[in-house]
Amino acid sequence: MCRTDPSPESSEEQDVDATDAVFTSLLEDSAEELYDQAPCGYLSTLMDGTIAKINATLLDWLGLSRAQVVGRMRFTDLLTVGGKLYHETHFAPMLQMKGEISGIALDIKTAGKQRMPVLVTSKVKTSDVGEPLLIRTSIFDARDRRAYETELLRGRQAAEAAHRQAEADRERLQEALAVLQQSLLPAELPAIPGLAAGSYYHTASPDLLGGDFYDLFPLGADRWAFFLGDVCGKGPEAAAVTSLTRYTLRAAALHDQDPVNVLTTLNTVLHERYTSGDTRYCTAIYGLLEPGKDGVAVHLASGGHPSALVQRADGTAQYLPTPGGMLIGVLPEAQFAAARTQLMPGDTLLLYTDGLTEARTGPRRELYGDDALRAFAAAQPPAGPQALITALTGLLAGFGDGLDDDTALLALGVPALLPAPRVKA
Repeated sequence: MCRTDPSPESSEEQDVDATDAVFTSLLEDSAEELYDQAPCGYLSTLMDGTIAKINATLLDWLGLSRAQVVGRMRFTDLLTVGGKLYHETHFAPMLQMKGEISGIALDIKTAGKQRMPVLVTSKVKTSDVGEPLLIRTSIFDARDRRAYETELLRGRQAAEAAHRQAEADRERLQEALAVLQQSLLPAELPAIPGLAAGSYYHTASPDLLGGDFYDLFPLGADRWAFFLGDVCGKGPEAAAVTSLTRYTLRAAALHDQDPVNVLTTLNTVLHERYTSGDTRYCTAIYGLLEPGKDGVAVHLASGGHPSALVQRADGTAQYLPTPGGMLIGVLPEAQFAAARTQLMPGDTLLLYTDGLTEARTGPRRELYGDDALRAFAAAQPPAGPQALITALTGLLAGFGDGLDDDTALLALGVPALLPAPRVKA
């Protein structure tokens, strides 16, 4: 018997039928199945962060079951320590203010306690009258983030539509900068019984947020904490690190009295948050003030920061050495240098960032330097922190364009004793 080959028409009909069958099968997938098996993670949370719904993709990344997560965990429970702090200080406030936030880099804790970099986008769902109901979040695997960002940048530069999107992103960033600017520095220094304080912040560029920071705050009835530091870089990225650093130092100060341990906590948070991709670090001095009968005891620690300067009531000025303190956030384990001193009536402790000593002076644009600063402080009458800050403000203004970096100043001192009144005979 002869075998007859199928005609071209019948072969084409079979291909069409097969294609139709594939599409029919795909269309039969329910929306819930598409949600659950999506290539990215999805979850919905109540406004307090409690997880109400989560897809299988994200559960697989986490190594958890739906019963372990839904109604039992919050979104922040999925994040690393650094991610939780960033969520509290930046992510959640921006989401509350704008109703949506996109492309935020965070780290989640996957199965086996491993860290997985992700890009997070969240949007608040509201009722017809504008009442917030829940938060919908999508989570994208960002382990290939560098390649993704490179392609995204090329795409933005290649098309006019992408350029308009970049302009919109810039506008949103400017709004964020305005919010961050308010959180970088204290509005005013608190009044401390038996102690005086003064501060000043010089911004090198009005178009960029700097990374210098300082703060002074109470730890109890008779103890106060202070810090001053400088984050590497400028702009919104540096501002984000600055804000994270300030909140971390304040939180760590409430749980540990040792300045070295406080800086160690900050080092852990920064290294974990920025260990992959764009490395960020800072220098800082953190210390404690304990007023007593014999003046104010100072216990501080430094991580890669210029030494504090003490202006004494007798007209001398000397540095408080802290050699060996390492940059904060570069290594998983870092060493920090501690120092102690006693501030007596008329003494002032000065903390500053390196914008001051690295200013350029004279026709040869030489560095101002540590020796010049010490000589300047010794030449000023010991009239208290605010007087020293005022003198330094004038010094900074005199540098002109030789001062090309942000500079933060914080001075703490004990008021000089008033002379005893004369007794009339």
